Amino acid sequence: MQTDLLSLILYTSKTDEMVEFYRTHFGYSVHREPDDRIVELRPPGAGATLLLHPAAKGQRTGQSAVKLVFVCDDVESFCKTSRQRGLSFGALHKGHGYVFANAKDPSGNSVSVSGRITAV
Repeated sequence: MQTDLLSLILYTSKTDEMVEFYRTHFGYSVHREPDDRIVELRPPGAGATLLLHPAAKGQRTGQSAVKLVFVCDDVESFCKTSRQRGLSFGALHKGHGYVFANAKDPSGNSVSVSGRITAV
């Protein structure tokens, strides 16, 4: 039986900042249900839904063991446009036939834009 990864839970104490970050820089739309403490961020196309879950008191956020990778045809242009909207990525790194760049979201999670995997 096939399974697909369709959502990720991100624990955060900065829900409003996270909503604005993923909406502004990656085109996610916000979906909230009454009386639900989880905020759902849906991608503009195919991809994983992000579920923002309030972090428990004392819970560590921004784990470096996870990195969210967003597919991008033109990483350099994406980084330039993102900088104009207030998100600065680090240096462009060249791999074996692809380019990627890294940044952090408001909760300290690692995010990357990469040309390694093409969108389906």
